[in-house]
Amino acid sequence: MDLNITWFILYGVLITGYAILDGFDLGVGVIHLFTKNETEKRININSIAPVWDGNEVWLLTAGGALFAAFPIVYATVFSAFYMALMLLLLFLIMRAVSMEFRGKIESSRWKKIWDISFGLGSLFPAILFGVAVGNILRGIPLNAKGIFTGNFFTLLNPYSILIGILSLVMFTLHGSIYLAMKTENDHQKKILNIIPKLWIAFVSIFFLATIYSFFEAGFLFEGILGNPLFWIAFIILFIAIMSIPIMVKSKRLGWAFLSSAVSISGMISIAAISLFPRLVPSLTDLSYSLTIYNSSSTHRTLFTMLIIALIGVPIVLIYTIFIYRKFKGKVELNEYSY
Repeated sequence: MDLNITWFILYGVLITGYAILDGFDLGVGVIHLFTKNETEKRININSIAPVWDGNEVWLLTAGGALFAAFPIVYATVFSAFYMALMLLLLFLIMRAVSMEFRGKIESSRWKKIWDISFGLGSLFPAILFGVAVGNILRGIPLNAKGIFTGNFFTLLNPYSILIGILSLVMFTLHGSIYLAMKTENDHQKKILNIIPKLWIAFVSIFFLATIYSFFEAGFLFEGILGNPLFWIAFIILFIAIMSIPIMVKSKRLGWAFLSSAVSISGMISIAAISLFPRLVPSLTDLSYSLTIYNSSSTHRTLFTMLIIALIGVPIVLIYTIFIYRKFKGKVELNEYSY
C-alpha cells in the first residue's frame, strides 16, 4: 500500500465532505443577506442551526490531517495564506456569533447588524476558499527550499479571484437548493425562482474558468486526457450539473441537492487528478513543487494516522447521518428557535 497516495485520497475526501456540508451553510448565509422578511430570515438561520457546527468539524479534521500527513505543506500553505486565513477565521466567527446574538434584543437595528454579519460571514469565506483553491491550482511562488516568496497581494491575481467567484456562486446554488428543501409556500417559491439563474451563472463561470485554466495553469492538463479517472469524474460531473435544473423543475429537491453535492465532489476530484502528485505547485519552477512524497511525514506516522482515521472518520459519518435524520423535514419555528 502506498500510504502517500492513500493520504492524498483521504485528504481529498475530507475537503470534499467539508465543501458539500458547510458549502450549503455558506450558501444559505449569502441568500440571507438579501432576505427582507423577518420570518424568512429566522427560517434561513434555523435551517442550518442544528448542523452548521458539525459541518465545520470536517474543516478542522482536514486541517489536522494536513498537519499530520503533510507537515511541510501545512507550514508552507499556512505561512503563504496567513493573512487570508486570519480573515477567514474572522468571518467564520462573525457567522457563528451572529446566529447566537441576533435574537437577544428585540430591536430592528440590532437584528440588522447581525443579519449583515451573518451574510458577510458566509459570503467572504465562500470567496476566500475559492481564492485559496485558485492559487493552489495556479501555483504559488516557492523557492528551491519550498519557502513562499510572495506576499498577500500575490494571492489576489485575476485567475484566483475568478475561482473565488465560481466558489461563491457554486455554494450559493448549493445552499439555495438546500433551503428550498427546508422551506415551503412563498419562501420556497422565491428560492426556486433564483435557482435557475444561479445555475446559469455557475455553468457560465465554470466554463470560463476552465478555459482560463488552459492558459494560466497549463500543467494541469498534461496527460490528463489519457487518464481514465479523469473521464469517469468528468462524465459524473457533467451528468450531475445537467441534472440540477431538471430535478428542481420536477420538484425532486432531494435529488437536486444530491446532484449539486456530486457536482462539487466531481469538481474537486478533477482538480485532485490534475494536481496529482503535487499538493502545492511552484509558480517559480514546477520542480520546486511540494508533492505527496517530498512533503510527507514518515511511513510510521502515516500508518498510525491511517489507523486513527479509520476509527475516527466513521464516527464522524455516523454522527453526521444521525443529526441530519434527526432534523430532517421543513423548518418549523417555535419558542426555542433562533
